[in-house]
Amino acid sequence: MRLLDSDIHQAKALVIDGNPGSRSALVAMLKEAGIGKVEQSAKVADARRLLESRPFDIVLCEYHFPGETMSGQDLIDDLRLAQLLPLNTVVVMISGEAAYSQVAEAAEAALDAYVIKPHTEQALRDRLAEARQRKRLLKPILDRVQAKQYQEAADLCLTLYETKGPGWIHAARIGAELMLNLGQAHTAMKMLEAVLATRALPWARMGIARTQYKVGSLNNARRTLESLLSEQPGYVDAYDVMGRVMLDQGDTGGAIEALHRASDLTPGSVARLQKFGVLAFYYGNQDEAAEALARATNIGVSSKAYDMQGLVLLAALQYDKRETRQLALSQATMKRVLREAPNSARLNRFAGVVDALHCLATRKVPEAVMQVRQMLGSVTEPQFDFEAACNLLMVATRLYAEETKLDDIEHSMDVLARRFAVSKTTCEMLVSAARHQPELAGPIRLGYAHISALAESAVSLSVAGKPQAAVMDLLSQAEQTLNSKLLDLAAHTLERHRAAIPDAPRVQERIDALRSRYHSYGTQVRLTRPGEHDG
Repeated sequence: MRLLDSDIHQAKALVIDGNPGSRSALVAMLKEAGIGKVEQSAKVADARRLLESRPFDIVLCEYHFPGETMSGQDLIDDLRLAQLLPLNTVVVMISGEAAYSQVAEAAEAALDAYVIKPHTEQALRDRLAEARQRKRLLKPILDRVQAKQYQEAADLCLTLYETKGPGWIHAARIGAELMLNLGQAHTAMKMLEAVLATRALPWARMGIARTQYKVGSLNNARRTLESLLSEQPGYVDAYDVMGRVMLDQGDTGGAIEALHRASDLTPGSVARLQKFGVLAFYYGNQDEAAEALARATNIGVSSKAYDMQGLVLLAALQYDKRETRQLALSQATMKRVLREAPNSARLNRFAGVVDALHCLATRKVPEAVMQVRQMLGSVTEPQFDFEAACNLLMVATRLYAEETKLDDIEHSMDVLARRFAVSKTTCEMLVSAARHQPELAGPIRLGYAHISALAESAVSLSVAGKPQAAVMDLLSQAEQTLNSKLLDLAAHTLERHRAAIPDAPRVQERIDALRSRYHSYGTQVRLTRPGEHDG
């Protein structure tokens, strides 16, 4: 039979299929098509390790794996969500017709082709050839993305979109994502709307919802997602975005329900189990949180798609249930991971929290107090972020509940609130983290009220024609509290009234200096990508 394409002999392929006969047939077909190197895996976990350790040009993956926790779709979703699946890899899912209805809407998110069994060899070859041709057309774009030249890649996408050249719809999809991440939401929206004008593609509608969310149009984003999900109830990525939208709207119950639905649709997805488990930990049922986090840990703790924050919260739940043996195992796992990255500030913070919980569980209270005091001493450091603040509250209030009250705990709550309560959502998440001691909710909410009052006062000054006074007040308070809301508002006011502020360049330097040390942190549950442990 003819070669798939002229460069196929250089390609590396991976076949993932639990059935030996099907796997052998697929391997033989790829070799017949001229592929130089074909590897195979019978288990999802083994395939995950292969795909996380090195790139492949082609991946053929069976959807259904009897007796395994994960499906092929779960595997591909996790790799994509963790950004471990290169854009230049051709991914083909193979499934029986019964499974197709479960994942057809979501399949387009990460796959280049979806083949229904029984299929002919020629049909599979045709789908592979089409996908390979599309990758060749987009190669200049994909190469720049791989090299992290995101603006250059976005510009190429925009050119292809504007000329409506071959592959422009796929270029628009990549370009919209790049533009959104580069802060160019208007261009992203324009590209996505042009795609929708030609075909009603679910991914384009979801892209519009993500763009609406990015620019703060939460109600519009929610309406777009509700409309999409009413027509495509199995489109799992849309539930991911809906969860974020609802969380920012303060609809925590709806957010939990959306993420629960996403994890139900992909029950072996480590990332989605963690997102649901973390949100349930703060706002939902603790038993459900423990079940989701334990499941994610069991199937994915060795994967790059797993985030160790999930283990921190699982350890807290194990402490609450007096599961000392399981807590000790979590501590041992954390120490093992830390040994692999001993310089990670984030992992060291995690290890301190789990150690403190284990000390409390084994009645080593002085050691727990020492750990908590050490964390309290770090609250104004640049690397101490919103996630660290929630973890500190979580362990400090459990210490407090054991009748070991720290003398300066109320002051510490005020410092944390003034730094990290940038919105009602973040304020309530801090309160939720401290729920073991409800009386500490007062200082946290007072801290947020103080920040809100400062912001309102500055806006009033600006409206009254005193933008310089507004900027200087905001910047002074931001330098004292390290609150990113005040800093962002100072920057916005300066930009808007630059002509009326004589020493604008010097003020900008102060803003930039503070921003370079203290970053803005979002209100989302943070699940880091590989390489971000030191954030």
